[in-house]
Amino acid sequence: MSAVETARAEAPPRRAPRETGVPPDEWSHWPDDRLLDLKICQLGVTIEESPLEARIAELQQELNSRGLAFQPHFWLSAEWFSPDGVPGIALPFYLAHPRLEKLERSQMLEVEGGEPEWCKKILRHEAGHAIDNAYKLRQRRRRQQLFGPSYIQYPDYYTPKPYSKSFVLHLDSWYAQSHPDEDFAETFAVWLNPHSDWRARYADWPALKKLQYMDSLMRELAGKPMLVRTRRKVEPLSVIRKTLRAHYERKRRHYGVDYPHFYDRDLRKLFSDKPEHAANMKAARFIARVRRELRRRVAEATGEYQYTIDRVIENMIRRSNELNLRLAGPEEAATLDFTIMLTVQTMNYLHSGRHRVAL
Repeated sequence: MSAVETARAEAPPRRAPRETGVPPDEWSHWPDDRLLDLKICQLGVTIEESPLEARIAELQQELNSRGLAFQPHFWLSAEWFSPDGVPGIALPFYLAHPRLEKLERSQMLEVEGGEPEWCKKILRHEAGHAIDNAYKLRQRRRRQQLFGPSYIQYPDYYTPKPYSKSFVLHLDSWYAQSHPDEDFAETFAVWLNPHSDWRARYADWPALKKLQYMDSLMRELAGKPMLVRTRRKVEPLSVIRKTLRAHYERKRRHYGVDYPHFYDRDLRKLFSDKPEHAANMKAARFIARVRRELRRRVAEATGEYQYTIDRVIENMIRRSNELNLRLAGPEEAATLDFTIMLTVQTMNYLHSGRHRVAL
């Protein structure tokens, strides 16, 4: 081996060149189609001077008011998460700039954490993961007895039991039921909320034992320094080289959970293919007209993702076309009936054991 080859072999591997950032003042005026081709690492957004800064300060004040010395660190990434072993919280990039919020809404039909109260709920939840890491709480035997062991593998999907009283209700889709660590984080979030009267709210629920344990545990930790103090950031924006387009293609696939065609009978009850209704508006056109408002209403009523419900509505539009269905009565009555049908179908699916909520 030559001296040059030896030097190359011993040299550390080259780092990939840094992507050149594009100032937000420039891309904030781009149309969606152009913005989607920008790489996430080129966005150049920060937590500072964004709405996230004030919301983080509010969370820290809530922690301080409980006497906790816990101070999580924050960074921007592709999604909300708190990595194992890290006492910090990753925040989604789209909350750092109004143009990115607009893009998120156009791609996913809603902005997770986009409203102040919603954002604070998620922050409290993620703080539950982060404090779990900061004090190595998952190693405690009582914590494992009440919530279950953390080593259980996360499922790709979970089947919620909406009527269970063994879990607190905080985030949508009965999220505490998805994994023992999510149960712990949800319980912490309910405990931390300064407006939560959890003793009365959960008085006759088995979940009260978890909240009482959380209250005792946090009193024990009050004023104690964090055991894990790393400020490591996992998947910060600077290392995410995929484009916004690729990001959203993957995200839509993930939340576009397939529903079976179990609603044909209800569509035939609500609409008609009889000759006497042949001159009426096509059912597919009607559903498309009311789609946006009803999607929002049913998402609020069921806790399901708007994007997932939209896929159900898309299937209903396609089936209505295939069955050549048309309105059989006034639009106002059809709107009410369709809203009820969509809500009931979603709830039946949630309760049936066939439903899977994407994590």
